Amino acid sequence: MNMITSAPALQETDALRADIYALLATLLRQAPSEELIAWMKDLVPDQDIDTPMARAWSALALSAKHSNAQQRDDEYHQLFIGVGRGELMPFACWYLTGSLMEKPLAILRDELSLLGFERQTDIKEPEDHIAALCEVMSMLISSGRSYEIQHQFWQRHIQSWTTKFFTDLQNAEHAVFYTATGLLGQAFMQQEDNWFLQLSPAAREGGQQ
Repeated sequence: MNMITSAPALQETDALRADIYALLATLLRQAPSEELIAWMKDLVPDQDIDTPMARAWSALALSAKHSNAQQRDDEYHQLFIGVGRGELMPFACWYLTGSLMEKPLAILRDELSLLGFERQTDIKEPEDHIAALCEVMSMLISSGRSYEIQHQFWQRHIQSWTTKFFTDLQNAEHAVFYTATGLLGQAFMQQEDNWFLQLSPAAREGGQQ
């Protein structure tokens, strides 16, 4: 996705949220680069904190340390591409309707247009791919769109199906490295749910500009 806008200074919480969405988008768009793997290996979660997010960060670091590039490439292909189709279908329409290219995609495309997003010409997957949706959330946050806009997009296009997707990813037959991605995605979506619930109406309407 592309969106042309100036980038405001973000609060620390918002910067971290945008970064996590961007990380999930990168991991789910393609097998991770060696540069990203090197960064993941150096993750050192606070050992005194036992939360789903802390456990997910630890698992992510371990998965990076105990895998190699060929294994990760093969695993990504088996999970998301396959011969004909992968083990998982990372699309909102599939989880919401059981088919691809259905009404939820049309609604999403209309909203993306209203928000000022344009589809990149080199991306072949429909816009309801989990990676694309995470990219949109990252850009909404980093471009300073209001919490109300963020929440509406998240609620309409992400909340209803991604926890099931990330659970399926953890339990997938071919998931080894990507089990940790499933853990991170599931923990982060729960954190986002709690975070939006805790926002006051004034903060939700104001927040970022």
